[in-house]
Amino acid sequence: MIDNIYRILLITQFALTVPILVLLLYIKAPYGKFGHTGRAVFVWDSRMAWMLMELPAAATIFVLYLYSPAREEGSLNVIYLLIWEFHYLYRTFIFPFLMKGSRKNFPGAIVFSAWFFNVMNGFINGYFLFYLRPGVDKKIFTESPFIPGLIIFLCGFFIHSYSDSLLRGLRRKNGEGYHIPRGGLYRWISNPNYLGEWIQWSGWALLTWSLPGLAFSLFTFANLFPRALANHQWYRRNFENYPAERNAFLPFIRIHRKDIYTGDTEI
Repeated sequence: MIDNIYRILLITQFALTVPILVLLLYIKAPYGKFGHTGRAVFVWDSRMAWMLMELPAAATIFVLYLYSPAREEGSLNVIYLLIWEFHYLYRTFIFPFLMKGSRKNFPGAIVFSAWFFNVMNGFINGYFLFYLRPGVDKKIFTESPFIPGLIIFLCGFFIHSYSDSLLRGLRRKNGEGYHIPRGGLYRWISNPNYLGEWIQWSGWALLTWSLPGLAFSLFTFANLFPRALANHQWYRRNFENYPAERNAFLPFIRIHRKDIYTGDTEI
C-alpha cells in the first residue's frame, strides 16, 4: 500500500516538472515584486507563510525516520536526515526572521501549493532513504558519489544564503524598496540565490543517488528558472543603469526570450 503511494507520488513529481516550467514561464508567481495580493481571497503574513511552507518538509522526513528500520544500531541513514534538516530548519526558523523590508502579505494559494509539495517531496525522499534503502553503512563514503554530492550541496547552500544576505544588506544600507544588488555572483548573474538553491539540490540528488533526489533537483529548476528570468527582466525594465553584462541565471550563458513589456529579446 505505502509502496504504491510512494510510486504514485514519485511519478507525479516527475510528471509535474515540465508543466510547471512551461506555466511559470508565462505566469509569474504572485509574491515579492510580482505580488498582487489584492486579488487573493486569503493571505498570510510573509514570515508566517515561509514557516508554514517549509515546516512540512522538515517534519515529514523526520517522522518517517523515527518509525523506520533505518534507526537500527550501526545504520548511517541518519546522515541523510541531518543534511536535509540542516537546510530546512534554517529555512523554517532562521530565514523568515532575517527577512528585511515590509511584511507583505503572501497569497494563500502559494502557501498551500508549497505546503502540498513539501509534504510530497519530504515523503518520497524520506521513504526511499529510510525504508527502501535502510542499513546504509560507511561504504557510502567510498563506493558512492556521496562526498562530491555533499560538497556540491554545501557550496549551493553557501551561494544562496550568502546571496540572500547581500540582498538584505541592500535594504539596511539604502532603505525600503528594491535596489541593484552587487557583490558575489551578482557580478555575473541577477539571481545567484536561485542558482545556489538549484546547485544545492542537484548535490542532494548526487549524494543520495536516488530518483526522489533527481525529481527534487528537476522540480527546483522548473520552479526557479522562470522566476530568475522574470526577475532579470524586471531589473532591466526598472533600472536604466542595470549592468548589461549580467545574465539571468547562469554565468556567461545569455538566454534569449522576449520581454512582453519591452519587446526586448535578449535577457
